[in-house]
This record gives sequence, structure tokens and C-alpha cells, in this order.
Amino acid sequence: MNKLTHVGFEMVDAIAEAEGISMSSVCFKALFGKGSHIFNTLLQFSCLLSASPNLGCIGNVPVMLAKPQTFMNVSGESVGSIVSYYKIPLTQVLVIFDDLDLPFAKLRLLPKGGHGGHNGMRSVIDHFQGNRDFPRLRIGIGRPPGKMNPVNFVLRSFNKQEREELDFTFQNGLEAIRILLLEGFDKSATFVNSAKQLEQLD
Repeated sequence: MNKLTHVGFEMVDAIAEAEGISMSSVCFKALFGKGSHIFNTLLQFSCLLSASPNLGCIGNVPVMLAKPQTFMNVSGESVGSIVSYYKIPLTQVLVIFDDLDLPFAKLRLLPKGGHGGHNGMRSVIDHFQGNRDFPRLRIGIGRPPGKMNPVNFVLRSFNKQEREELDFTFQNGLEAIRILLLEGFDKSATFVNSAKQLEQLD
């Protein structure tokens, strides 16, 4: 992948690799690593949903990772189908996505909110019948320089420094998700808000 627009998928892949979860099943127009909670990713998304026990755990919590394979702007079709089929409370859905309005490689965990102009999030909210009360983990990709078209910006590849910064951010994101599952939202949000970026450690 290696593009700004894929940081949500890469976050899910980092979770899957760290926790030994195979992303080999296909269902609801998504790639799955099965378990009792679901991380669904639209273009850059990931959700935590309650499902039937199967494969994968984070700590003692069974999880399912999912990466919607639809076009980004209709990714809610996949997410909405998963939530509806498994009758998942939206409070158990974590959506992970790229955010132009956050500095590059910055994380922000929120309990609810709007779509912020992100068409993938807009689609998810639409398929949740307008309900915005679900947590989301935003991964900053920054604004395009000068008058560069945002579409071209998000489709560009990472350079070496950006790759290093994102890999560090994914490790922080993984820890935040472990805390979220095992200790709750508030402790996870505190961790995210206090986490240093790689450049701050130099």
C-alpha cells in the first residue's frame, strides 16, 4: 500500500501482525481476521464490533479485524452490514481513518463526532442512520503543501522519514487499542493524548 490514503488499513495490518490474527476471510465486502469484536476499516477504517467467538484475541478479548474492500466513499455499505448482521452496539465500534486536519502521524481518539469532511466516515454515519455516537481513532496525514490537490496528496507514497514516523505511530496506536479493550476508553484516550511522536524523541 504505502500511500497516505491507506494508513487506516496499515494500522489494522499492524494489529493483525502483532496479535497473530490472519486476515484471510472475505465477508460483507471486507477482509476479515475473525473474533468477538471487529475492527472494520474503510479505506482507512477499523471498527470494534461484537461478533461470534472465533479467531484472534487482544489480551483476553476476542477480536475481529475487518478491512472493507468497497470504494472508500461507499465503505459504509460494508460497515453497516457488519453492524446490522451481528447486532453490534455502536459503542463497540472503533473506526480508524486518515485525517487531513491532524499533523502527520498524530493520533487522536474520540468517543463520537461527525465525519469531518471524510467521505468514508460520511458513508459510515449514513449507514448508521445518522448516529455519530461511536468511537474513532484518527491518524493524521497533514495538509497538502501549497495548492496541491488533496486527492493527489493522499494518493502519494511515503518517503523514508514518513515511513519511520508512521511505523512509530502504529505502535502507539496498537498500545492505545490494547488499553481501550482491556482498561476502557478514558485510559486509552489519556495514553493517546500523552503519547510522543517520533520526532519529539530525537
